[in-house]
Amino acid sequence: MPDMSLARRLKNSLRASAGTVVFGMEDGTVSIFGLVLGVAATTTSSLEVLVAGASGAAAAAVSMMAGAYLEAETSRDGRAASQERLAVELADGGTSAARLSERLSAAGLRAPLCGALSRAVQHNADAVKALLLALEGAPAATRAPLQQALWMLGADFLSAAVPIVPFMLLPIREARVVASVITVALLVVLGVGRARIGNRGVARTVLETVGMGIAAALAGVAIGLLIQRGFA
Repeated sequence: MPDMSLARRLKNSLRASAGTVVFGMEDGTVSIFGLVLGVAATTTSSLEVLVAGASGAAAAAVSMMAGAYLEAETSRDGRAASQERLAVELADGGTSAARLSERLSAAGLRAPLCGALSRAVQHNADAVKALLLALEGAPAATRAPLQQALWMLGADFLSAAVPIVPFMLLPIREARVVASVITVALLVVLGVGRARIGNRGVARTVLETVGMGIAAALAGVAIGLLIQRGFA
């Protein structure tokens, strides 16, 4: 049973961090794809591509991990501070159904529903306070900094390895083609994932995701060739 409990916790953690995972995978894939192809376009040495790609992937993954941690921590602390300020205001008698209606509207509820909920509790000051505090603090529970950082690290680094691995196994000419094909395939999968998470059109989201990857690759190749020709 402990194994089932651990699996359930991991599943819940992944679900709560789905956006972070997709963002990390997209960042790792796109940035390292551009880096690897940029280096590969200017050399015939697979070792040079591997060194550049691996070092870039490691540095980028750690950087993104730190960014995810700081962003989640700042968001959590900011929300906690906001909740404390609200609690002080409510303790001083600053409660009103109108304020609750505004907060419900800000949370995404439609005006008729906001009004109905506000009117239902307007004569119960304790209920108004509880709802306002809940609305102010609820999102913070899903933004555990360490959890977000670890998912970001793993997603970014593993996805960054996709365009690198072919250069470990194949001659550089073939590796360029294979790396491009499997990276585009991964970007298609990521596009589908983004569409499902955001409830967006699949075709448009896939095209956006793949387009960003191709743009990064072209930018990397262009910069690599310009530098090579400039020094030559």
